[in-house]
Amino acid sequence: METAGKVITCKAAVTWEANQPFSIEEVEVAPPKGQEIRIKITNTGICRSDEHALTGNIKEVTFPVILGHEGVGIVESVGEDVKDFKTGDKVIPLFTGQCDQCPLCKNPRSNFCFSSMNLSSGLMSDGTTRFTCKGKQIHHFMNTSTFTEYTVVNQINCVKIADETPLGSVCLIGCSFTTGYGSVVKTAEVKPGSTCAVFGLGGVGLAVVIACKIAGASRIIGIDVKKDKFEKAKELGATECIAPQDSDKPIAQLLLEQTGGGVDYAFECIGNIETMTSAIASSNFACGTTVFIGISGLSKTITFDPMTLITGRTLKGSIFGGVKSKDYVPKLVSDYNAKKFDLDKLVSHELPLEKINEGFGLMRAGESIRTILTL
Repeated sequence: METAGKVITCKAAVTWEANQPFSIEEVEVAPPKGQEIRIKITNTGICRSDEHALTGNIKEVTFPVILGHEGVGIVESVGEDVKDFKTGDKVIPLFTGQCDQCPLCKNPRSNFCFSSMNLSSGLMSDGTTRFTCKGKQIHHFMNTSTFTEYTVVNQINCVKIADETPLGSVCLIGCSFTTGYGSVVKTAEVKPGSTCAVFGLGGVGLAVVIACKIAGASRIIGIDVKKDKFEKAKELGATECIAPQDSDKPIAQLLLEQTGGGVDYAFECIGNIETMTSAIASSNFACGTTVFIGISGLSKTITFDPMTLITGRTLKGSIFGGVKSKDYVPKLVSDYNAKKFDLDKLVSHELPLEKINEGFGLMRAGESIRTILTL
């Protein structure tokens, strides 16, 4: 492309300070260096993790910064020593990369990557940034920075997807959908005929519902304080839904009674300490599995009786669904293209980048499932 090797000026949503609104700015995006890829972002989702970064709940964020990590786009140009990518490729940036060389990548039980973690400082591997605005250095976020028309990522934080893939809601596979789906099929390994409880029916929770149905769960119980989410949850596979405020009994006790001793699998998709405790207590005391997916705030702690686990319960955590990103994302995209699930049903709003603050407002008010920004 004629822009290869040149600085690109484009629009981006810049966060100058914590707890401040996004500012739509003209930024300069430098060409990719060795092992880097410059991507034209076409769509990006608004994720609760971006909100955690905005409010300081993710301490590794350095301001000013370009947030966003759930995107899809097209390769504009590549730097030296880049393998497997070329101009024009459709790609999904990966906040959890995969170098295939470090001990974590070689461990089949892990989906973390030491090399990718080393890129989480807001700078590229050479210690500099590819973004500038008004003469100031703008930091990267979670190896991706997708709230911008163009971004630069390391090749270990990017995966090629099928050319026939329609660009749009497939960006959800870059975070929320894979997080929920993988937590069911990889982290929990839900078995056919099982009973599942899903705490929180936002984008991640609904992905959990979809995956539980595909896994063959016989009962999928959705739990949320907002009843207007129940119709969508049932459309996607929930067999029943509960609003905790409708009962005088604690939600865990209610689930224990309704399931004859507790659910086989409980998924906490909110990041609320009280809900996490309830999720553990709602699982079968002898063989239930609870998976924490939601991110809690800084300095939050959870306390429970050790006997809660000693009797046989299992507690797990899951980042990006526990799957290895480069191995699994193309498979999910292939299933999406084959219409094995419908990502469009998880998108409640589509807005231009200029309305990003409106999109975050919808999320904070609980009025959106997932908002996708178009660039």
